[in-house]
Amino acid sequence: MSDIITLTRNNDFRRLYAKGRSYATSVLVTYVMKNRSRNIRIGITTSKKIGKAVLRNRSRRIIREAFRSISGELTPGYDLVFVARGKTPFVKSYDILRSMKKELKEAGVLK
Repeated sequence: MSDIITLTRNNDFRRLYAKGRSYATSVLVTYVMKNRSRNIRIGITTSKKIGKAVLRNRSRRIIREAFRSISGELTPGYDLVFVARGKTPFVKSYDILRSMKKELKEAGVLK
């Protein structure tokens, strides 16, 4: 089984924004790129456009929870960055889950 690792370094995020493929819905943007390891590495970004800290933290929490529920179905060897949008803190986690599944299936990461 592959591990899930959190992206923390700025240049990892920058590399994904520059070279990764992006998939967008009204509540979430996903950047996907193959990595050289057999692990899934994820990062979550919430900008100040989302709102104050409470809303940004809620956005991160519901994105993390949606990802956790589908992490077993993913093909290993990818870097993923999820970017919250303005609507994200106001929707339920199953709405995030639905758009995340749609984007990851389109990217070919979801089995």
